[in-house]
Amino acid sequence: MSESSAADDAQDHIKAGFAGGIERVSAGQWDALAGNHDPFVSHAFLQAMEQSGSAGSRTGWQPLHFTLEQAGELIAAAPLYGKSNSWGEYVFDHSWADAYERAGGRYYPKLQVAVPFSPVPGNRLLARDLGAKAALAEALKSQLEVTNASSLHITFCSEAEASLLASHGYGIRRGIQYHWTNGGYGDFDDFLASLRSSKRKMINKERRAVTEAGVTMATLQGRAAVEPILDEFYPFYLATVDKRWGSAYLTKAFFKLLARTLGDKVVMVVAKAEGRIVAAALNLVGQETIYGRLWGCLDDYKFLHFEACYYAAIDYAITHGLKRVEAGAQGTHKLQRGYRPSWTYSAHHFREPQFQTAVQRFLDAETAELQQHFSDLESHLPYRAA
Repeated sequence: MSESSAADDAQDHIKAGFAGGIERVSAGQWDALAGNHDPFVSHAFLQAMEQSGSAGSRTGWQPLHFTLEQAGELIAAAPLYGKSNSWGEYVFDHSWADAYERAGGRYYPKLQVAVPFSPVPGNRLLARDLGAKAALAEALKSQLEVTNASSLHITFCSEAEASLLASHGYGIRRGIQYHWTNGGYGDFDDFLASLRSSKRKMINKERRAVTEAGVTMATLQGRAAVEPILDEFYPFYLATVDKRWGSAYLTKAFFKLLARTLGDKVVMVVAKAEGRIVAAALNLVGQETIYGRLWGCLDDYKFLHFEACYYAAIDYAITHGLKRVEAGAQGTHKLQRGYRPSWTYSAHHFREPQFQTAVQRFLDAETAELQQHFSDLESHLPYRAA
């Protein structure tokens, strides 16, 4: 082999490995791959999760972050965690875990490419180009043998990534969320005019009830505005956790770090009554979308949840020319308020080929049912006929 061809081979060689915590990856290189489409895969957001102790051994999310390097340059990366449970994922695999262990296997640990506690669709394979993304999809599968993990799960990936991952042998699972789409409305009243009369009256009645209860609303953005609110937000977060019988994964320190590092991307909707904050909704804003993340209310006000989490977000999106509002997981009640059913995707690969085959049969049947359900949901949208 000539000296030039040997040098070319070294130049083309891709080095794969686990970085561990996100602080071990250059923020500049990571964010260059992640882009600015949404804040959840940003270095700052993931670091806030880890530095605050929200994503770590305490909650069963061990940071492993996987990278591909070529000639010393980061060409692809994935937010990867070793999981010792299935909590905080929003794509439920408990039945798979039970079946795997009944068959004599050990389901945990498993590998999870995800944004912890965030059911937000977006890119999960961060790469400089499609070739690097494909190399990352293959390299991740090979880590099952290295780590002795049962399976690899890439949750809330984009539709394009789901198609790519399917071509690499991953099983693709669909889910349904409810997203609002901006139809080029001039203001909130313009949006209301697009609805059937009964739904328009319903929304106006709900918004009026909040005002008549003596509640005033304000939408705040930027570190200076949101930091004082986030300092007070933790009890509101805990109130929601308690009502839903969940676990408080996020620490108080997380909200402080979020304000410091992503303040300009944080949008807080604050409800006040008698001079004090009674409820607040935490949103993050991306290039085209405002994402509703967390909400809490210490008192009981009828329809306040809809006002703070759904209508205020729509109003913000219209005012700022955003294309979408994504208001979190689940909630068929969002349909009546103009949020459309939208597909979400996840990809799954098991070390045991026989189990992969069984899971694929399950996914095929589940997808067929969901497709019918999706059509039924669309028939209940509140918009006037064109």
